[in-house]
Amino acid sequence: MPSTINSYRDLVVWRASVELAVDCYSATKVFPTSEAYGMTSQIRRSATSIAANIAEGHGRESTGSFVLFLRVAQGSLKELETHLILSSRVGLMRDSETRKLLEQADEIGRMVRSMIRSLQQKS
Repeated sequence: MPSTINSYRDLVVWRASVELAVDCYSATKVFPTSEAYGMTSQIRRSATSIAANIAEGHGRESTGSFVLFLRVAQGSLKELETHLILSSRVGLMRDSETRKLLEQADEIGRMVRSMIRSLQQKS
């Protein structure tokens, strides 16, 4: 891990978000084809949105904009958690896989909240 942040790709939270999105893609590969435009799409889009908003906010080069995009990422994270819980409840995903993904989401949520607090204290 680099000691300085030169790019959003240097952010641990972005890297963790990308990993979560990759894991969500893997988890939804076994969903029925009837869910391709339903839950599969919703999970993949919300998971991808987390990392994308972190990257976009970092690229704005304004603390206020970055915080705003981090908050959007938080919203996508909560959306993803909801889709994962629903997928488990309706039998699309095993409980153990859901727990693993929700644990990753919790960790990312803590990182995002910490980053928001840190940025707000600096401004």
